[in-house]
Amino acid sequence: MTIVHKSGNICKNADSLSRWALANTPENPEWVPQEEHHIEGICVTDIGTKVFNQAKESYKIDKNCHFLFQLLMKDLKDPSLSSKLDEIWKKAYYEGRFHLLDGILYHSTKHTCFMSLKDRTLINTILNEFH
Repeated sequence: MTIVHKSGNICKNADSLSRWALANTPENPEWVPQEEHHIEGICVTDIGTKVFNQAKESYKIDKNCHFLFQLLMKDLKDPSLSSKLDEIWKKAYYEGRFHLLDGILYHSTKHTCFMSLKDRTLINTILNEFH
């Protein structure tokens, strides 16, 4: 399996990992000749409440997340709060791209929805755990 780092499409400073599984052929350096393919192992991981609590705490540090969190908690378009957002965040907010679920911010695009994380240590922990 090859892991390739790609910068995020929308947020260029965001991380994105893609996995490209290599075929079990002689061209693959890890090739193992076998008649049947066996599952070598399965890893099951669960995000604990500690990770969610860290995500919630990180929103208090980031200016945009802090105001966005307040706006979504009120569930209304408060001009005095939304004017404090950076333009790109304000635009996405007015387009309805941010959601708040169980105290966690999510950003949606046309076909996907992502958990919004601002703490670099937390991002690295999740990437390490799930990739």
